[in-house]
Amino acid sequence: MDNATLDRWVSSTATNLGPLRAVVGDFTARTGVAVDLPTALFLRARLAGLPPPGRISAGGSCRLLGTADGWAAVNLARAADHASLPALLALLAAGDTDLSGAACRTTASRLADAAQTVGIPAAALGAARSLRGPVRARSYGGRRSRPLAGLRVLDLSALWAGPLCARLLHLAGAHVTKVESTTRPDGARWGNPEFYRWLHDGHDSLVLDFASGALADAVERADIVIEASRPRALRRLGVYAEEFLAARPGRAWVSITGYGRDDDRIAFGDDAAVAGGLVGRDAHGDPVFLGDALADPVTGLYAAHAVVRSLASGGGELLCVSMAACAAALAASRTAVPC
Repeated sequence: MDNATLDRWVSSTATNLGPLRAVVGDFTARTGVAVDLPTALFLRARLAGLPPPGRISAGGSCRLLGTADGWAAVNLARAADHASLPALLALLAAGDTDLSGAACRTTASRLADAAQTVGIPAAALGAARSLRGPVRARSYGGRRSRPLAGLRVLDLSALWAGPLCARLLHLAGAHVTKVESTTRPDGARWGNPEFYRWLHDGHDSLVLDFASGALADAVERADIVIEASRPRALRRLGVYAEEFLAARPGRAWVSITGYGRDDDRIAFGDDAAVAGGLVGRDAHGDPVFLGDALADPVTGLYAAHAVVRSLASGGGELLCVSMAACAAALAASRTAVPC
């Protein structure tokens, strides 16, 4: 990606980034770690040479589809999503073999709900605009103020948002260990290797058999946990955020989800951005994608800031960070300040 293309990526999102600039500025003031927003938001696209998005996402997996009453994003990011397409079309009872044709004959919310029913990430445009703020903090443990430097971070997340949060905490002095399952490694390993190295540079790596109980032991030794799993999935492995926080003062737990810990809907960066209303507009006023899976890096930045704020006041908090809510916060604020 040349400089002119990168400038177009930056300018396409600049008017939405006011709240994020404030978050990044406060993170830097508290930690001394400078964050370059264009790098955080667009490095993956630059390294992969991705084209600017339109109604197909930069990565190519997510599509904005016109429906009978608006627009919806459907993200076929995994082989399982493609395999579920016939079930989605059958559920819509459209009689179509083409998803675009089926979308035209249903509502945006019905299309998104049907896709989520068969396990495909999808969202109606702006459906999450009413979600409460990007980060919701719940207190479960005692408070104990201490610096981030030297604290042990256990990163159980994958892909982009959680690892970006972990990278920023590492740059601020924390010791980060990335944990993967022996049966389910981070899917980002099969993406751009340079981007993966950038996210995980300087982190230790730990591969565990989650069924053995080893995960609960690793969590017990941590000061901060970052995860992006359904709560019930971790509870089946003997890991409880509330118990982790109550066991020792000053800890923090970051829970990254699409729509909140009480909502099982699946989300990736592109469809979560659409859910929050974080889209651009073409010459006809119709929606187009912004950035590259934009809700992912935005959420990682919000999450890292939430950790340093929590620790400054003593910790003991479960920090619930919703990708769609982070996107909605940016969509609701438009400024003319350049990135």
